[in-house]
Amino acid sequence: MLAKQPFARRIVIAFTLMTLLVSGVFSIGIVAVVYFIEAQLVTEEMSREMDTVLDVDLAHGQAPRLDASTRFFASGLPQYGLPEELAALAPGFTELVRDDEAFYVFVRDLAGERYVLMEDQNEFEARENALFNVVLAGFVLSVLGAWGLGRLMANRVMAPVSRLANQVRHRDQLHPLAPPLALQYPDDEVGHLAAAFDSTLGQLRRTLERERLFTSDVSHELRTPLMVVLGACELLEQAALPPRAQQQAARIQRAAQEMHELVETFLLLARARPEQASFGGDATLASVATEQSERWGPLLAEKGLDFVLKIEGEDHGAYNRTLLGTVMSNLLRNALHYTDNGSVTLVLADGGFRVEDSGVGIPPDQQERMFQPFVRGAEGRGEGLGLGLSLVKRICAHQGWDVGITSREPQGSCFRVRLSDRVI
Repeated sequence: MLAKQPFARRIVIAFTLMTLLVSGVFSIGIVAVVYFIEAQLVTEEMSREMDTVLDVDLAHGQAPRLDASTRFFASGLPQYGLPEELAALAPGFTELVRDDEAFYVFVRDLAGERYVLMEDQNEFEARENALFNVVLAGFVLSVLGAWGLGRLMANRVMAPVSRLANQVRHRDQLHPLAPPLALQYPDDEVGHLAAAFDSTLGQLRRTLERERLFTSDVSHELRTPLMVVLGACELLEQAALPPRAQQQAARIQRAAQEMHELVETFLLLARARPEQASFGGDATLASVATEQSERWGPLLAEKGLDFVLKIEGEDHGAYNRTLLGTVMSNLLRNALHYTDNGSVTLVLADGGFRVEDSGVGIPPDQQERMFQPFVRGAEGRGEGLGLGLSLVKRICAHQGWDVGITSREPQGSCFRVRLSDRVI
């Protein structure tokens, strides 16, 4: 259980437990020593007094010469009658407490007779209790002091660690010009930890920069041949071609246009910086949905599926046309690949949209995995590699949108994209 506590709390607990152990042993030791010394000293003193009474006073026929706080009892001497409560005591020293009174009792058995000295110790008992109260107060104060010192030390120890954690957590640390962390800390364990973070963050920055440059360069270089293909498709569209050739040319044009939009999407994401929250735009949800319906509606019809564009509410937001179109296009393509019969519906609402299909569906335990790279449905349809939904997730995360999957009855899936806080 202690290992699950925060590190600062563990420091406080360690301080307190150590002080509790040391102070407890010390306090118990004091009490034990006081009792031991008390018993030894009182036994020696009362033994000497008993020797004096028996060997000197009684031997010469005199009354015991004792102070006012000490009394003498003997079983064989009627004038010194022995009380019953003292007759049952064991020989030697005994501390007797009776009501509010305390006595030292020393018993000696000699020649079948019992002799007892009883000394009043109320004053000493009061001093002894005062000493024990002081020891107890010291024990409590030491534990409280350890708790306070532990909190102070924990705060001082954890302050640089917390500061380092906040710095590492801040996204500005991924900026290429971010200053090294290790220079801000002394050459101790925290400084070594900061140096390790510097090394790891440096590798991460270089990796992200290589990925960004690679994506940017590849996307940029693809734009020129794609424009050539699109230009050639436009010329073929104007030429008198046989019907079958026209279908193939239209198919090439759709694929090239789709690739062009993907290249634009990758360029936008590659140019994005960590501090850049999202890309704005001036496209409406309805205009993007109309474009995508005109593109995917005929393809869905060719497969024998009914396609419906349904408007449940009017959205007034402005979005980036390329990114929103890529999200909607990938979801419609996914519905095309995994729906054999029935319908596909694109539902627009205030704050987002839904793509509903009557396809094979996705089991609930696999729905979250569908947004991971290279993960495909059990049917494995289409020619993709399982990156379409991953790209959708990445775009939504960058733009602050939310995407999720739910199952439909009796079969099929519903992909919901929330573009704002309004319920869709």
